[in-house]
Parts: sequence; C-alpha cells; structure tokens
Amino acid sequence: MKMTELEALSKEELQGKLIQLKNDLFKLNAGRYTGNVDKPHMFAVIKKDIARIHTILNRKEKKNG
Repeated sequence: MKMTELEALSKEELQGKLIQLKNDLFKLNAGRYTGNVDKPHMFAVIKKDIARIHTILNRKEKKNG
C-alpha cells in the first residue's frame, strides 16, 4: 500500500492491517521452509508495508501527545 492510503486510516484500522500483514508474513515463512513459495518478492513487500504502518503509528502517537 502507499503511504497516502495508510495515512488516511485510523489507528485501529492500522493496527488491524498490521496484524493481517504479520499473519501473511508468518504464512510466507512457513511456506519457505516447506518449499512452497510462489511469490518470493512478497517477503520484501510485506516487510516494507509493516515498516510503513509502524512509521505512521509513531507519527500519530507523537502528534497526539
């Protein structure tokens, strides 16, 4: 997702999205060890999205006090 799309979401929505992405990453890692990864580029995509969400959550936290 793009930063502008993520910035429009509320904290609760971002936290839900973060949990979903972490679950997706867990499934990909499980697939890595069984040898069933169809899209290996998704590791980097998901990790970048997780980092973006953490960045936005930190900005919102600092903005609110």
